[in-house]
Amino acid sequence: MSVVLYGSQSTASLVVHWLLIELGIEHELRQLDFDRREQKSPEYLALNPVGRVPTLVIDGQVLTESAAIAMHLADLHPQAGLAPAPGTPARGDYYRWMCFCVYTLMPAYRAWFYPHEPAGEANIAVVKERARAQLEAAWQQMADHLATHGPYVLGHPLSAVDFVLTMLMRWSRNMPRPTDSWPSLLAHAQRMKARPSFAEVYRREGISDWT
Repeated sequence: MSVVLYGSQSTASLVVHWLLIELGIEHELRQLDFDRREQKSPEYLALNPVGRVPTLVIDGQVLTESAAIAMHLADLHPQAGLAPAPGTPARGDYYRWMCFCVYTLMPAYRAWFYPHEPAGEANIAVVKERARAQLEAAWQQMADHLATHGPYVLGHPLSAVDFVLTMLMRWSRNMPRPTDSWPSLLAHAQRMKARPSFAEVYRREGISDWT
C-alpha cells in the first residue's frame, strides 16, 4: 500500500501523522512550507483545491479533512480498536463527538486564528471575543463529559476521537484559557501525550511545545 501525507508542522495534519504512526502504517511525509505558500502551488491545488492540509493519498485515492481521514484510518485498521462497530450505540457516540470536534470546535478555532475572515479587519476584536466564548463553552461541555464518562471520550475504549480532541486541545495552548486549566481535560491530554506515538510524531515534526 502506498501512503503519502501532505502536511505542515502544527496544523491539522498532525493528527493524521500521529495516527499513521500509532497504527504502524508505512508512509511518506511531505511537509509543505506555508511561508513559501506551497499549499497554494498549482501542483498541490490539483490534489486539494482548497489549498489546506492535510491531504492523504492512499494507493492513488485522495483524502482530505483531518477528522474524515482519522475515521477512515480507524476503519481500515479495525484490529487497533479505534472505532466502534457500525450500527452500535458506541458508534453513534463516536459520530456525535467527532462531529462536535468538526462542527463546534474547529469553526470557533478558525474564527479565533483568522478573525478577519468572517467580518473584516474592523471587527477582529469582536470576532475573537465571540470565538473565545464559544470555545470555552465547548471545552466546558467536554470537560464535564470526561469528568462523568471518561477517561476517554467514549469511556474506557480509546478511539480516533481522542486523537482529534488532543490535537484541538493543543491549539488552545496560547489562548487566554487553555484547556489545561480544566482538570479532566488536562488528565485526558496527559494520558494521550504519554503514548509513544505522540513522542514520535513530535520528534518527526520537530515540535517541542505543549509537552
